[in-house]
Amino acid sequence: MTRRDVRVATIIKLFQKDYNLDIEIEVIGEAGKLFLEILSKLDPIDNVIEKSLENYSLNRLSYLDRAIIRFATYEMLYTDTPKQIIINEAIEITKEYSDIDDKQRRFNNKLLDNIKKHIGD
Repeated sequence: MTRRDVRVATIIKLFQKDYNLDIEIEVIGEAGKLFLEILSKLDPIDNVIEKSLENYSLNRLSYLDRAIIRFATYEMLYTDTPKQIIINEAIEITKEYSDIDDKQRRFNNKLLDNIKKHIGD
C-alpha cells in the first residue's frame, strides 16, 4: 500500500465511524492502527480544528471533509511529515473524493492553512 492508499483507507474509516457511530470498523493493517490512534486523540484534534474555523463549526462540515481535515490535523500535530505536504495531500484527496465545484477544495485549503498557523511550524 502506498502512503496515499493508507491515508485514503484511514479517511474512509473515519468517515464511516463518524457517519454511523455504532458501526464496527475493521482495524487491521496500518490504516487500522492510524484510525485507532486518531480516535484516541480526537478531542485535541477537534479542538484545534474548532479554533481554526472562522464563523463555522466542525459539525457543519460534511462527514467526508471532516474526516479529511481530522486526518490532516492529526498528521500536523503528531507526525514529522512537513505540514505543506500534509496540506497538499489533503487537498488532492478533497479534489478526488469531495470537490464538486472547487469550493470545497478552497474551503479545506484555507482551513488547513489556518490550522497550520494555529499549530505553528
